[in-house]
Amino acid sequence: MAGCLAFLFLAFLAFSANADVSFDCGASGFYTDENSIVWMGDEDLFKESQAEVVQSSNTISHVMSTLRVFTTRKKNCYSISEGSGSLLLVRASFFYGNYDKRSSPPSFDMHIDGNDWATVKTSLDQLVYYELVYVSKGDTTSICLAQTQPKQFPFISALEVRNLDSKMYSYLDPKYALFLRTRVAYGAKETVRFPDDAYDRIWVPAVVGSGITSVASDAIIIDVDNAPDYPPQEVLQNAITISSTSDSISLKPGFPDQEVSVYMNLYFSEVTQLDTTQNRSFKAYIDNKPVSDPIIPPYGEVTEMFINFTASSNTSFSLVANPGSTLPPLVNAMEVFYISDRLADGTNIKDVEGLSEIQKAFSNALQEWSGDPCLPSPYTWEWISCSNDTIPRITALDLSSFDLSGELPDFSSMDALVTIDLQNNSINGPIPDFLGALPNLKELNLADNSFSGPIPPSISTNKNLKLVVSGNPDLCVSSKSCQPTSTDDTTSSSIPSGRRKKSSKLPVILGTTIPISVIFWAIMGFVLHHKRKTAAIVAITTGQTGGAHRPSGALNMMPEAVINEIKVNIRDQTTTENGNQSDPQQ
Repeated sequence: MAGCLAFLFLAFLAFSANADVSFDCGASGFYTDENSIVWMGDEDLFKESQAEVVQSSNTISHVMSTLRVFTTRKKNCYSISEGSGSLLLVRASFFYGNYDKRSSPPSFDMHIDGNDWATVKTSLDQLVYYELVYVSKGDTTSICLAQTQPKQFPFISALEVRNLDSKMYSYLDPKYALFLRTRVAYGAKETVRFPDDAYDRIWVPAVVGSGITSVASDAIIIDVDNAPDYPPQEVLQNAITISSTSDSISLKPGFPDQEVSVYMNLYFSEVTQLDTTQNRSFKAYIDNKPVSDPIIPPYGEVTEMFINFTASSNTSFSLVANPGSTLPPLVNAMEVFYISDRLADGTNIKDVEGLSEIQKAFSNALQEWSGDPCLPSPYTWEWISCSNDTIPRITALDLSSFDLSGELPDFSSMDALVTIDLQNNSINGPIPDFLGALPNLKELNLADNSFSGPIPPSISTNKNLKLVVSGNPDLCVSSKSCQPTSTDDTTSSSIPSGRRKKSSKLPVILGTTIPISVIFWAIMGFVLHHKRKTAAIVAITTGQTGGAHRPSGALNMMPEAVINEIKVNIRDQTTTENGNQSDPQQ
């Protein structure tokens, strides 16, 4: 069995989509345990967490000797890469082992894809684990640990994911999950799991009461093909029974005080070849009422029975011999699950896809945010806000001062956004046009970044949008201001319009800095053109042909080279107004 966790952290780290995987949390490298399961450490997956070693003197497996503890953020998640609709068995294990020397085992919550899974109650020196059967909702499945009490930091010792055959647990509605209550192998002397169980379910030996007898099967091979959930042969090689048909086998899974919806699997295989004078037939009873057809265990094969019912701590469950049966009831193995409440569908897929693009673009700052962004509602990501809809929408992004750098990606699918705050980062490049097309956007704060180029008309003309763009020195506030200048006061043409960088620290006025000499001569040309246009043209023309006459006034005080420059300027002005674009020397 491939034992590395098919793990995808925010879609960045991925392994084979259909591999069975195992994570030794807090460890590094790879190793194979006594059950031939290959384990992988998670040291490279989290920046803001700590790997710890337990202090317990109890004999424990190598897997339980380390753990990973999370002291930051409301929730921290593992995200598993699996195809949508995959039937998964997920198991999370916790061994406190007094790692922090406080003798104070914490309690915290665990979620799966934004749904409540369990309130984890750890023990000072005992292993606890939680397991579920679940149909994946998308390409990734997230398992999250959430802090619920101050200074009680969530931790995890191991995380395992197993792919089940799609035909197993076929009674499971994908809208619900099965939370394991117990899985026992009656009469077994030790725990059964992989490789004996190809799906690595853990079958523990049962503690039986007085009057109950363990019996071993004579069958060398037990065919399990007729059992839809494929119990391993090893759990069918033993059973428990009683001495008299007048007695019953009482099974006590330990139901809670409050009523829960229960799904129970029972497995029966005859332990010996019966002669013609023997028969074994019995029924299942709940609160002394029969709930099954007659059960006749086959020899060398297995019969599986499943029952769905509501139970509490006062509910009784028993196996009672039928009239005429010469042998008392027996049972080989049992699985008991609680059925979850209807599962939430999670945050709207369009918003999840948009967030994924943002996280890819700014992976250095956002890579450790995973799990459902909106659900459960007390554990929404700190930098977003969500609606209260059944399928939540993301209504706000607050990424102010998140040390983001690079260009904004396309997250136009997030069309429920009302507020976007990206202030005080290092985001560069143009302002994307799609921001102005978001139908519900009311506030857009892009201040104190490095945006460049023009503001798209879809944003600048949006009267319903409150826009803040101060502190972006390379940003053009109008289409006429997109000609940044270089340090020698010449306009740069090597950078395309709309994405040019300023080469001077002086403010850009009307898109460019105009040299003072050009302003002076432009003013002189303007004055001459309007006040002495005709006389100047005549005088200069005469000067060009005869060289004897010069204009009076200011021109008399100027050097000849300067006067010649004015001649050209005036001629350019005149020919331009007449629509003549010919060379002034012609």
